[in-house]
Amino acid sequence: MNSKILFWMNDDLSGLGLPKILNEKYNLDVYSIFDITDKQKIFLQNQKLINFTKIWFYHDYISKSFPKADRVYLKNIEKKYDLHLSLLISAERFFTSSNQFYNFTEEEKLSIVEQTCKFFENTLDEIKPDFVIMGITTLLHNHIFFKICKNRGIRILMIRPSFLAGKYVISNSIDSFENKVYEKKFNFRNNDELTNYLRNYNSTEQSKFVRDNFQNSTIQYFKAILQYIFSKNSNPNTHFTYFGRTKIKVIQKMISYTIKSKIRKSFIDKNLLYKIKNKKPYIYFPLQIEQERSLSLAAPSHTDQIEVIKNILKNLPDGYELYIKEHPMMTLRGWRSTSDYKEIINLPNVKLFHPNLKSDILIKNSSLVITISSTSGIEAAFMEKPSIIFADVDYTSISSVQKMKSINELSNLINHSLKMKPNIDDLNDYLNLVEFNSFELNLLKLSSEFDSQFHFTGLLADVEIPLEKMKSYLHNNNDIFEKLAIQFIEKIKN
Repeated sequence: MNSKILFWMNDDLSGLGLPKILNEKYNLDVYSIFDITDKQKIFLQNQKLINFTKIWFYHDYISKSFPKADRVYLKNIEKKYDLHLSLLISAERFFTSSNQFYNFTEEEKLSIVEQTCKFFENTLDEIKPDFVIMGITTLLHNHIFFKICKNRGIRILMIRPSFLAGKYVISNSIDSFENKVYEKKFNFRNNDELTNYLRNYNSTEQSKFVRDNFQNSTIQYFKAILQYIFSKNSNPNTHFTYFGRTKIKVIQKMISYTIKSKIRKSFIDKNLLYKIKNKKPYIYFPLQIEQERSLSLAAPSHTDQIEVIKNILKNLPDGYELYIKEHPMMTLRGWRSTSDYKEIINLPNVKLFHPNLKSDILIKNSSLVITISSTSGIEAAFMEKPSIIFADVDYTSISSVQKMKSINELSNLINHSLKMKPNIDDLNDYLNLVEFNSFELNLLKLSSEFDSQFHFTGLLADVEIPLEKMKSYLHNNNDIFEKLAIQFIEKIKN
């Protein structure tokens, strides 16, 4: 087997064992584009652990002089690869107010996107890969890479978590399953049977694991600060994603972030609700984590969640309230500003709930769930509640899940959805589809161990990677990589 496999890899190098095994054990030619920091780049330039045929470093191909963009070329790119560049640019976290270090001009944004597209086109023309292996897209540039590959007919093997915690899917799409034909393993007769099965794959424990282990060590926090202060920092000169990040500014922002986080958490604890107190019917809208692909890439037209809430309120049926809950993982973003919380609380017919309140309580007692792109829509279906979603997701085959195509149809969609009830056959079909297309593996262990050993529990990405330490990491996790490689080989052969 001599297929050419092109990887996309970012700062989370926890998956390096996969190309190693695919090359050594299965004789595949492995290539990779790396979107990484300068210190990690040094390791990859010198390492001999993985025999890549060729590697590229994405930021080497983005000129910081920002040559004037060729708008005709970009228009052609949009048509050629089914890309809405202006919309995606407007939602990209590095190009919005979320970036507190550098304000890109419109010309600079277009120049970056043009250089990105030309680099990807040239690279794909050069090697003509048979397969591309990557994780879910998270930023504008690797989403563009995904779209270019897909529209060129290159088979993409994208690994992503399924709705069932601990089970993963390898597919050619972010929001659908590659294989629509499946065996009927499950035939649950009622929701009690479904609920008992789903308890084995509840994501609550995984979320708690991430909160407890990711960026949650005071000792590692101070070690990361010292490492950052007393080491060379060249990324602001080489990576547009690091522009403006001088050490003084970063430290100032860190101090400000810590203080603001505590103030915001105090406000949350004092002002957000912990219990449902009345019996008035309500529609439930869970807030989603911001600066995440679930908004910026999955639903770039709906990144302003307060505006989404106001639109829902305009179309709220008489007699209903809107219940909103903060996402517990927003703790990793330092929470939202207190002004955002105040604005939501002061909206008519709105109740804002504390992140510690379990979502299933709010879903079970609701009349309808409206979500932009989160798993609350599918969770609602398993709790016998209808839902409306704003983005493409892999569970739209369930009849009680309605996708909103335009904000103008929201009123009719709400009234229609309130009359619906999930069909047990739809839920069985969805679970069978997931089961047939997924496999169980502890991939969370890989990224958690990598962050712990190399990234100060995820607090600092620009770190030197000692060869022997990486060698030990790959050896200790070899069993997981072997099992993962088998899954990819099955896809490559089929």
